[in-house]
Amino acid sequence: MPDPGPAPVPTPPLELTADCSRCHALCCVLLPFRREGGFGADKPGGVACHHLQADDRCAIHADLRERGWPGCTVFDCFGAGQQVTEVTYGGASWRDLDSAGDLGEMAAVLSALRRVHEMLVHLQEVARRAPDPAADDLVGRLLALRDSTPVEILTADLDELQDVCGELLAAASRRLRDPAGADLTRADLAGQDLRQRDLRSASLRGALLLGADLRAVRLASADLLGADLRGADLRGADLADVLFLTAPQLAGARTDDTTRVPGHLPRSATGAGG
Repeated sequence: MPDPGPAPVPTPPLELTADCSRCHALCCVLLPFRREGGFGADKPGGVACHHLQADDRCAIHADLRERGWPGCTVFDCFGAGQQVTEVTYGGASWRDLDSAGDLGEMAAVLSALRRVHEMLVHLQEVARRAPDPAADDLVGRLLALRDSTPVEILTADLDELQDVCGELLAAASRRLRDPAGADLTRADLAGQDLRQRDLRSASLRGALLLGADLRAVRLASADLLGADLRGADLRGADLADVLFLTAPQLAGARTDDTTRVPGHLPRSATGAGG
C-alpha cells in the first residue's frame, strides 16, 4: 500500500471567548469609560482602574453590578485580550511599556482586534448554519490579520473588511429567515410591549429594544445583529434559534432560567435577571 504520509495537523479551534486569566487586564487599563456608560467612575484610556490589583485582577469582580459597575459585566473582548497579550505583544504586559504612546498603540490594537474577533464570531455562525465559500475566504483574511504585527493591524482597512462581513451576514440572514418575517431593521422599539408582535424571522438588525417587554416571545430565526437589548425583558423568551446574538447583548438584558438561549452562548452570559 502507498505511504499515506504524515497525518494532517488538526487546526486549533478559534478562541473567541475572553479568558481574563491569560490577559493583563487590558480592558481595565487601556480603554476609557464613563459613569453614564454603566461604570462607577470616569476613567481615561491608558490609566488603570482604581479597582485593579497588582495581580491584574479586579477587587470587586464578584459584585460589580451591586457596586455600580454593570458596564464591566456586559463588556466582552471576544478573546482579543489574550490574543494581544500572548501573540501580538509576545506576553508583554502594559506595565512593561515605556511610554503613553506605546500604551496608545496597544489600546488601538486591542480595539482593532476586538472588531476582528467579533466578525469571526458571526462568521463562525454562518459556517455552522449557512455555509458560504466567500465567508470562508473572509475568515482566512481575518485570521491572517489577527496574527500580524501591530503596524499591520493598525494600517489594515477594517471598515472595508467590516463592509464585506456585513454583506455576507445579510446574505446568510436572508437564506435562513422566512421572507415573510417583519422588517424592523433599526426600528425604535424602546420600552414597547412586544408580547403580541410576531417576531419570528423578523429583521431586528440595529433595532433599539432598550427596556422592551419580550417576555415569553418566540423569536425563532429573528436577526438580532447589533440590536440594543439593554434592559429588555427576555424572561421566558425563546432565543434558541436567533441569528447573530452575542454574549454582551444577552448580558445587558433581563433573563431568567426559562429564557432559551443559543447553544453556543454560555448561561453565564445571561443578564441581571438571569
